[in-house]
Amino acid sequence: MSFALLRSHSRPALAVIERQVRALSSTLTITDFSATNTTKTVDGKKNYLQHCNKTFVSTSVRKYSKKTAAPERAYNSDSDSDSDDERDTTRRQRQRKERGNSEFWRRKMRTLHGVLDVNKDGVISYDDFMLLTEKFASLGHLDMKAKNEFRDIMRTTWEQQWGEITPYNLVTVEQYLTEMHHVVNDKDLKKKVHRFLPYLYKAVDKDRSGSISLLEFKLFFRCLGLTEENAAVSFAVIDKNGDGQITLDEFVKLGKDFFVSEKEAHVSRMFWGPLVEH
Repeated sequence: MSFALLRSHSRPALAVIERQVRALSSTLTITDFSATNTTKTVDGKKNYLQHCNKTFVSTSVRKYSKKTAAPERAYNSDSDSDSDDERDTTRRQRQRKERGNSEFWRRKMRTLHGVLDVNKDGVISYDDFMLLTEKFASLGHLDMKAKNEFRDIMRTTWEQQWGEITPYNLVTVEQYLTEMHHVVNDKDLKKKVHRFLPYLYKAVDKDRSGSISLLEFKLFFRCLGLTEENAAVSFAVIDKNGDGQITLDEFVKLGKDFFVSEKEAHVSRMFWGPLVEH
């Protein structure tokens, strides 16, 4: 009887267990898992949990790394060496675009400073401009009207470039180099740098033929305080077509090119005589 009672009480429990087994079997069938895969599934879950933990840790590390790396990047971008390099590059690019940065150009300007220093006291003054005007006026036998025009243009050139007319306004070589560098890089001033040349030409063209011969060019150099030998050498270089004559257009263009050209082989380099050594 005890056994029968036990059987009667165990049947519901067995029924429950059977239902759970069937439900589990159904679930395994639907998801296409086998009994052996159950172990793999458990292991897979463990691996998945481990992966999640690792991902969480690595993500935290990456976030921390970003936070700590940011100041380092900021420090690098603000470093003196980087900013100096950028400034140096910008400065070199600007210098390549500017005129008047070559030693050859500076030699030409020092040469012209010596020519315009008529009284040879080491500086250019307004008196030098007037002495130069008187020399060319006398050379070309200019009438009073032409002479006054020449003087006015030289006065205007001085005032626009060097300022007031006083005995104390003296232009040294370095001042001349600095000012001429500014002139050749200024669009408007560059157009005026050669404005006095036609008046020089008119004074040199003594016979009013419309061109300058070698003989007249020697007189031009004599007014500049240069020798006839210097004139002969310069004339041979400047007279590109070899016809023995220099027209007004050629004279003005060569004189302008002397100021703006930095090509050492350009014929205009000899316009104001042989270049100084330094």
